[in-house]
Amino acid sequence: MVAAAVFVSNLDLFIVNVALPAMQQHFHGSSLATLSWVLNGYAIVFAALLVPAGRLADRIGHRRVFLAGLAVFTTASALCALAPAVGWLDAARAVQAAGAAALMPTSLALLLDATPPAERPGAIRAWASIGGIAAGLGPVLGGLLVEADWRWVFIANVPVGIAAIAVGIRVLPRLRGKESGPLPDLFGAGLLTTAVAALAVSLVKGNDWGWDSPRVLGGLLATALLTSWLLHRSARHHAPVVELPLLRVPSFAAANTAALLFTLAFAGMLLTSVLWCQQAWEYSALRTGLAIAPGPLLVPPVALGSAALVRRLGPGRLAALGTLLFAAGIGWWTATIGIRPGYTTELLPGLLLTGLGVGLTLPTLIGSASAALPPTRFATGSAITTMARQIGAVVGVALTVSLIGTPHGPQAALDGFRRGWTAVIAAALLACTAALVLAAAQRRAAAK
Repeated sequence: MVAAAVFVSNLDLFIVNVALPAMQQHFHGSSLATLSWVLNGYAIVFAALLVPAGRLADRIGHRRVFLAGLAVFTTASALCALAPAVGWLDAARAVQAAGAAALMPTSLALLLDATPPAERPGAIRAWASIGGIAAGLGPVLGGLLVEADWRWVFIANVPVGIAAIAVGIRVLPRLRGKESGPLPDLFGAGLLTTAVAALAVSLVKGNDWGWDSPRVLGGLLATALLTSWLLHRSARHHAPVVELPLLRVPSFAAANTAALLFTLAFAGMLLTSVLWCQQAWEYSALRTGLAIAPGPLLVPPVALGSAALVRRLGPGRLAALGTLLFAAGIGWWTATIGIRPGYTTELLPGLLLTGLGVGLTLPTLIGSASAALPPTRFATGSAITTMARQIGAVVGVALTVSLIGTPHGPQAALDGFRRGWTAVIAAALLACTAALVLAAAQRRAAAK
């Protein structure tokens, strides 16, 4: 039951990436920067509401919040499919994100509630691998659905959601909430939403407005001020969006930092691969999905089969190895991809390296973060981890769109994508540094 809901919410992200060029053709006059909010609006709301949803679930029960989130996600998917304009689609995606925000932390919490402590690391890796399965199938399913109409990428969620609700009511355990006390800080969630949105707007519009323009500088300043206000409020609120004491746990903080940076790189990789195939090489949506699929399809078997490597190398060092493989894959693209299609020698090797890197890195980081948490903080702590990843995804998409720009001509397009890939490599190397910090923190904790 948990796997089905997590699969649908993850699948939606990868399908929408493939559908983005089709949406641009449908909504005439919409630029890539405008349509990037179909991705970023979802990720921003998702990030802002994850921790409040996790806290609410810890307070009133994981089952109740999980089923409510599934209902909201399903309803919003139908609204996305009915969108007559980009503004409607963006608003419906925000509602969809609110439902997904309730699903993700409660899904892991429900799973861990039902799993003996000794088996939880394996359960966490299995849970994390569901996203990899969605990533592998998403491009292909997205390509098939977009061939009919881009609206089908949202319609497909509706029957799955209805069936999942019907089954979930019967099979999910009725466990009481583990907390009492104040409700989550929704004003703090609003501060986080506004701060991340201001940063995304500044990055996306930097080329159009000018990087030294008052609007861009004002957006960056607003991001800094709102973030400071959020941290100040979180330090004093009884149910904050960012639970600062958890971030003082060295392993948890390092794992989340690495996850944020790595997801920034991953989001840039995914968006550039879709856009390059469809816009530069003029692949169809279906052909793009099939072309991209080999990399993501590596993620689940690598994630599930890497337990022995975790024991041998340690989580931090294994995650660092994964980030280096990922960076090597993007480096291959930067060095080899040209204007003329060369899939097997140019795109495919990079996809295989990035898929291997994701399979080694993301489940390991998520497992490390969860392992540092007490049982009473499973939902809240996993929400913080997913929030960090979503913020990374927002910045990754916004930065990629900004670096690609609006190129005129094939060579200008190639130059723009190479700029984007260079930024992705830099983010992956920073994630490697954070993973090595995690390894050091885990060694110190084991020594105690």
